[in-house]
Amino acid sequence: MTAPDPARCAPPSHRLARVLLAVAVVALAGWISFGFLRAVLWGAIIAMAITPLYERLERRWPGGRRAALPGLVTLLVAVLVIAPLTLAAVEAAREVGQLAEWVTMARAHGIPVPPVVESLPVGSAAITRWWTATLATPDVAAGTIDKANVVVMRHTRLFGADVVRRTVAFVFALLTLFFLLRDRVMLAAEARLAGEKLFGVAGEQVAELILLSVRGTINGLVLVGLGEGMVMTIAYYLGGVPHALLFGILTGVAAAIPMGAAVLITLAAVVLAGTGSTIAAIIVGAGGLIFVLVVDHTLRPALIGSTTRLPFLLVLVGILGGVESLGLIGLFVGPAVMAVLVMLWRQFVGEHAREPG
Repeated sequence: MTAPDPARCAPPSHRLARVLLAVAVVALAGWISFGFLRAVLWGAIIAMAITPLYERLERRWPGGRRAALPGLVTLLVAVLVIAPLTLAAVEAAREVGQLAEWVTMARAHGIPVPPVVESLPVGSAAITRWWTATLATPDVAAGTIDKANVVVMRHTRLFGADVVRRTVAFVFALLTLFFLLRDRVMLAAEARLAGEKLFGVAGEQVAELILLSVRGTINGLVLVGLGEGMVMTIAYYLGGVPHALLFGILTGVAAAIPMGAAVLITLAAVVLAGTGSTIAAIIVGAGGLIFVLVVDHTLRPALIGSTTRLPFLLVLVGILGGVESLGLIGLFVGPAVMAVLVMLWRQFVGEHAREPG
């Protein structure tokens, strides 16, 4: 005979006390770790996305699965994130000298109204008046630059603190990724067992659906973002945009965020217009915005929704609503929540459809 389970034989008051203790401990742990929750979620999202590739690497290198392989993959992820940021920082540093010369010239001689302003179809007079009052002569230009310096210094301090905070979060995300990859077999078995105890068969279905949703979202965001970045890099180069490669890389990175690519395309068009190439700026700006709008509202939702059979509208709601509610991480959480919601709804409707009338 099997021994009785002590938990089932305990009095109801003891079982209630254990439940209350568990809830209190979970709530306290969540409160303590709340500041690092986003970093942990980022690590988990990356781990779920690269698991198929990681499993192939494990089969090719079975001896390195304990620490070497997780460490190598984590390092590669860090490089893929840091490399574009480093390139952008190097390019920005190169521009500092030119910016300093421009500020010196503006203080000494002012900044004449660009000829392109006169050719604008609308707003030419208003822009000319504003430019004359703030930048056209040395006196007004020096005052405007001094005011801008105060604002820049204030935001620089805030930016520095934000960089430190995000660097710490990035390190914790990498640590989370490393340990999830190293212990993924054990963690998957424990999660499966916990899901079965709590939710039965539906628990494993929800977990699988979340995995599919996250992977589909990353494919839709990363692959489409890389494609948009490559196409726009070619467009920038052909249109004569200064630093076309840098703008293309930033556009590809920003394409992961709804309307992020549109902001970079608009900025590139403005920079191009500032060089006097008005027609090229209009073509690059208008053509790029139309291209991104079509891709973001057709191809991207199709890639994300195809893995989980999500309707087009719910994919858009999940992406846009997730970003609005949770920030950048909502790009992945939003579609996953919508996918689980649709699964539960289909199960509910299916169960009632099978009931005898």
